[in-house]
Amino acid sequence: MSDPTARALRLLSLLQTHRFWTGAELAQRLGVSERTLRRDVDRLRELDYRVIAQPGAAGGYQLESGSNLPPLLLDDDEAVAIAVGLRTAAVQGVGDGEQTSLSALAKLEQLLPRNLRRRVAALQEHTIPSVRPDARIAAAVLAQLALTCRDHERLRFRYTDAVGTASARHVEPHSLVPHDRRWYFVAWDVDRADWRTFRIDRMGELQATGARFTPRELPAVDAAEFVRVAHHSVRHRYEAVVHLRASLDQVRDYFGPWSSGARDAGDGTVDWPIGGTLVPELLSGLLWIPPDIPWTITCAPEVAEALRVFGVRVAEAV
Repeated sequence: MSDPTARALRLLSLLQTHRFWTGAELAQRLGVSERTLRRDVDRLRELDYRVIAQPGAAGGYQLESGSNLPPLLLDDDEAVAIAVGLRTAAVQGVGDGEQTSLSALAKLEQLLPRNLRRRVAALQEHTIPSVRPDARIAAAVLAQLALTCRDHERLRFRYTDAVGTASARHVEPHSLVPHDRRWYFVAWDVDRADWRTFRIDRMGELQATGARFTPRELPAVDAAEFVRVAHHSVRHRYEAVVHLRASLDQVRDYFGPWSSGARDAGDGTVDWPIGGTLVPELLSGLLWIPPDIPWTITCAPEVAEALRVFGVRVAEAV
C-alpha cells in the first residue's frame, strides 16, 4: 500500500479494532517496513490521535482514549447519542444488524473519554429496554466478545450450564447470535474438540488470551442456523423417531445441520429423531422429508393420532 493517506486510514482502522498490535503485525498488514510504520504512526499523532508505543521485543502500538475525541469524527453529544443507540440495539438484538452494532460499539467505546463514558452509562442505566430482565446482557460484555470474534483471539471463561454445573472453557470465538430473546455465543471448544453454543448470561470471568487462531468452517449455513439447530436439539415434551429408507450421507446432505442426532440403523435405514414443544411443531418436521424417501415413524399414541387426523384433513383438502 504505497499511498500514505490510504495507508494511514488503514492503520487507524486496525488500531480501532484491537487493543494492542505488535509493530511486526501492523507492518505485515500494511505491507510496509517498520520504519515506514513509525512514520505513519507519527502522522496520526499529528492529527491528535493518541497512539502510544510500547518499546522492546514484544512492543507495539495501541490507540489510547483521549481527553477529546479525534478530529473530524463526532462531537460529544453525537458520540453519546450514538453510543446509547448502539448499546440499546446490541442488547435488544434489533433487526439484522446486531454484529454491525457490536462492532461499531466496540470501536466507539474504546475512544470515548471518561466523562463521556459516564454520561453513556447513566443514560443506559435509566433506559428500560423492552426485553425481559433475565435476557439483558451488559454491553461491555457483548463488546468484549465481539472483539475476540473479530480478532480471532482465543478466550477463556467460566460457564454454568442449565443444571448449575460450572466448568472452565477455552474456546475459539466465532459469532454472537440473538435467539429466542436471549444472546448466544458460538465457538469451537478447544478442550472438547467440537462446536458449542453458550448462553452469554451464564458466562463469567472472561479472559482474552492474546493467542490468535485460524478460523474454522462452521458446520451450518451461518451461526444463526447453528444456534437454532442447537436450541431445537434439546429434549422436547413430544419426541419421535423417523425411520428413513436412505443412507446416512443422503440424510446429512439433504437436512444439513438439522440432521443432528441421525444415526445409521444398520438395515438400510436411518433413525432421525425429531421433537417439539407442541405436537404440531413435531409434525412440521415431517413436511421436509423428500417425496422420494420412504419413511415410517415410531411415536407416542397421541402423536400418532394427531398425525392420522392431519393426514385425513390434508386428503380432504386436496
